[in-house]
Amino acid sequence: MIVSTILKEIETVLSQVREENLQELAVELQKAKRIFIIGEGRSGLMAKSFAMRLMHLGAAVFVVGETITPAIGEGDLLVAVSGSGTTKSVVWTAEKTQSLGCQVIAVTTNPESPLAAASSSILHVPAATKYRRENELKTIQPLGSLFDQCVHLLFDTICLQYSQLSSVSNTDAFARHSNLE
Repeated sequence: MIVSTILKEIETVLSQVREENLQELAVELQKAKRIFIIGEGRSGLMAKSFAMRLMHLGAAVFVVGETITPAIGEGDLLVAVSGSGTTKSVVWTAEKTQSLGCQVIAVTTNPESPLAAASSSILHVPAATKYRRENELKTIQPLGSLFDQCVHLLFDTICLQYSQLSSVSNTDAFARHSNLE
């Protein structure tokens, strides 16, 4: 069954990510004055969903490139998502953020990538990308689907840990959920 194969692929990737690393990232997010998030394409959609969840949990969070995103500054943190770690706009933003003295967390399959080099922390997600590089996990899924799925679950895990650190209940989060729908 195809669904079983996809679930096994996801489990293979997630089993290689240490939960302590996710907890450390949740702590870094909680300590940040404001959180900025960037990603392009499908990685960008995962990044935006992460930003939305963090907003529900009470974080001051912005998506880079949106018209209401302010300037980044001291005490702020950037989460940069790129499966390959080579997406030019994401790498450039990470480099610029680092040059301003702000912390950068890279979320990528490639800990040797330009994005990883421009980051203070790396969430290594050992999934396949659209490039199908030699050292990547094999997958039956097209493009970066496996990376996207795993990033979504890892971000949800970080959000759960963040909510526990911040003592944010489901009721608290629901109060921040859109009421204009």
